[in-house]
Amino acid sequence: MVLNLNADELLTTTRSVRRRLDLDRPVPRAVVEECLALALHAPNGSNQQFWQWVVIDDPGVRAAVAQKYCEGMDDQIKLLSSGAGPAIDYSSADQQRISVSVYHLRDNMHRVPVLVIPTVAGRLDGADIFTQASLWGSILPATWSFMLALRSRGLGSAWTTVHLHREREVAEILGIPYAKCTQAGLFPVAYTVGTAFKPGKRRPMSEFVHWNRW
Repeated sequence: MVLNLNADELLTTTRSVRRRLDLDRPVPRAVVEECLALALHAPNGSNQQFWQWVVIDDPGVRAAVAQKYCEGMDDQIKLLSSGAGPAIDYSSADQQRISVSVYHLRDNMHRVPVLVIPTVAGRLDGADIFTQASLWGSILPATWSFMLALRSRGLGSAWTTVHLHREREVAEILGIPYAKCTQAGLFPVAYTVGTAFKPGKRRPMSEFVHWNRW
């Protein structure tokens, strides 16, 4: 199934989906591979395609990775409570709604039919800004294309990163060569409950765009 969405609709309605992931509907491998095949057409540095993708549908492995995701979220909560990290007003209605959604995913990550972890070659620890920008710029377009391809086929995902607090442990579970690869995120993949999504709230463009000078 491919949804009847034009390019603008696809770009503005591809949301982070957590509570509307259908945890009981199986996701065929062929559909995931079709979305990945489209993602791999994304532009990347010198067309070197320095990426590898780990797709997890085994329930036992999924549960082990989900546990590390939960532990990583605990690490992030401790970090934020210590005053480190970005200053976000979690008391607003929008942030409260997002928090409920985040905790729903945390409690159900092990039930999500498929988990996907994209990796990029090399370690970025201590890398200079050029190297970081080049490597992230080679994996991020592909991961976003993957999310767009999922959306166009009635599936959803959310770009999560808290498991990276336990990146080495996840690498050990999945056999990822930690010294040679950097994980870019963890993507839960499932069909969505309903396919109608509205564009997300955004602040005015005038607050972010600068012509010719800052």
